[in-house]
Amino acid sequence: MTTEDDLRWAAIVARDATADLTFVYGVKTTGVYCRPSSSARQPLRKNVEFFDTPQQAEAAGYRPNKRTSADQTQVAQRHAHLVAAACRHIEQAQALPSLEDLANGAGLSPFHFHRVFKTLTGLTPRGYARAHRSRKLRAHLLDNQSVTDALYDAGFNSNSRFYASANQLLGMKPSDYKAGGTHNDIHFAVGECSLGAILVAQSNRGVCAILLGDDPDQLARDLQDQFPQANVIGADPDFEQLIAQVVGFIEAPALGLNLPLDLRGTAFQERVWQALREIPVGSTASYAEIAQRIGAPTAFRAVAQACGANCLAVAIPCHRVVRSDGHLSGYRWGVERKRQLLQREHNTPHEQSSTSSE
Repeated sequence: MTTEDDLRWAAIVARDATADLTFVYGVKTTGVYCRPSSSARQPLRKNVEFFDTPQQAEAAGYRPNKRTSADQTQVAQRHAHLVAAACRHIEQAQALPSLEDLANGAGLSPFHFHRVFKTLTGLTPRGYARAHRSRKLRAHLLDNQSVTDALYDAGFNSNSRFYASANQLLGMKPSDYKAGGTHNDIHFAVGECSLGAILVAQSNRGVCAILLGDDPDQLARDLQDQFPQANVIGADPDFEQLIAQVVGFIEAPALGLNLPLDLRGTAFQERVWQALREIPVGSTASYAEIAQRIGAPTAFRAVAQACGANCLAVAIPCHRVVRSDGHLSGYRWGVERKRQLLQREHNTPHEQSSTSSE
């Protein structure tokens, strides 16, 4: 009877590159471990033991062989090719393919495929499909399609499924989104702080924009451009208490900031934004560290793009993300504002501060 170890040994003999994604083997006589496709001399079967991951092999006392770096590069290239093909499959499919179908297409087990896909994209296959469908839906609605045509073109196979998730995807009814925010009230106020002009806007779901700049009129135009048909309403005195709360946090971070937020992003962006909100006041993290925290260690460039897409200054503290060498990088509202925010937070007693929350 053929065992799993027999199949693994056959993969080593054949130097099967597809097996590199599923196990490594240790050689007892040399104390090193290799991937099945390694070009190292083939060991005797009696001297080999198998491990699901390199980490397991290292925990057992094995060290990587000298060709490991080259092997890892080849594996990374194969991973990228398999995931890219799976993404195309998801994007072109009428309905979300099952995990088993995607894994079979990649020649992997569902468990390994799921792990590889999430590592490279930062999303599960289902999360990637949802983000892609959201992008298609927004594009079709803004391209003068009817709501019915847009929902089917975006991959929804029934009205009920679409309307059940429309508010989460769009932040409003689809007909209102298509009309540029018609029938939606967005209250806003503009004030001044030590960083310049500040605009705070709120929908019926929560704060949807905190914008910083030099020109108050330009901030108001930026908000209007986002929803050209919405009822954008200059706030009454009660609303202006909200902007006072945000300004207070900017000037004295120890006050903390606790606001209901109206987040509108892709699944990946919202994971990044949540990770940013977990960075304590007075601390920073690199783009690579954020990528690691959300389970997507190779997606640091996508993390930087998610930071740039943030329209809720200080509430989602993208100013706390710096380069790996500690230097400041770009900031949507200017690097000097980022520097000032970090300096104030650095001087804040950490035990008194709190981060924002929904």
